[in-house]
Amino acid sequence: MAQFFEIHPQNPQLRLIHRAVEIIRQGGVIAYPTDSSYAIACHIGDKQAMDRIRRIRQLDDKHDFTLVCKDLAQVSNFTKIGNDAYRLIKTLTPGAFTFLLDATREVPRRLQHPKKKTIGIRIPDNAIALLLVKELEEPLLSTSLILPGSTDALVDPYEIRDKLEHQLDLVIDAGIIEFEQTTIIEFSANGPEIVRQGKGIAPMLD
Repeated sequence: MAQFFEIHPQNPQLRLIHRAVEIIRQGGVIAYPTDSSYAIACHIGDKQAMDRIRRIRQLDDKHDFTLVCKDLAQVSNFTKIGNDAYRLIKTLTPGAFTFLLDATREVPRRLQHPKKKTIGIRIPDNAIALLLVKELEEPLLSTSLILPGSTDALVDPYEIRDKLEHQLDLVIDAGIIEFEQTTIIEFSANGPEIVRQGKGIAPMLD
C-alpha cells in the first residue's frame, strides 16, 4: 500500500522529503512531480525497483530511462559533457528539457542506449524534484508516469493513488500537473540538435 505525502510545491516540508528519500534508499518506487508531468522513479542502482517500474508501465528493455540530477556538477559525474554542452545546459536549466549525452562508467550499462551508449539527463524546474535528488545525493532513475494504453502522463495524484496504490511505495501530492512533454536535445559530433520539441524553449537552437 502506497504512502501518500502532501508536499507543498514551492516550500517542500523537509521532514517529508527525508522520509521520501528513505523510501527510495530502501528500494521503493515513487510517483513524484516534475515541471512537465508526474513521473515514476527509483534509486539509480536498484535493478529490482527498475524492473518494477518496467512492469507498471509495461516497458520493454529498450525503453530509455532518464537520470534526474540536482545540478551540472552531478550531471558531469554521469555524462561526458563538453564545454559547449555545459554552457547550453547551464543556460537552459532548471527547465523542461531532456539532454542526451554520452554516458560515463558511473552509469550502469543496463541504463545506457545499447548502441549509442548515451543517457538522458534532466534538471527539472521543480522544487520537490530538486530537493529529492539533493537529499538523496544521487540522481533519480525516472520516467514519465504514462500508464499502458495511454499517451499522456497522469495529472492528478489522487488518481495515481487510486490506480497504483498497490504497486507504488509512495505518491507525492503536489497538486494537479498538466502533462507536457520535455524538449529533447541530443548532442553529437554536429553539435546540439532538438530531436523532440516540447515544453522547453531553446531559441538559440531554432
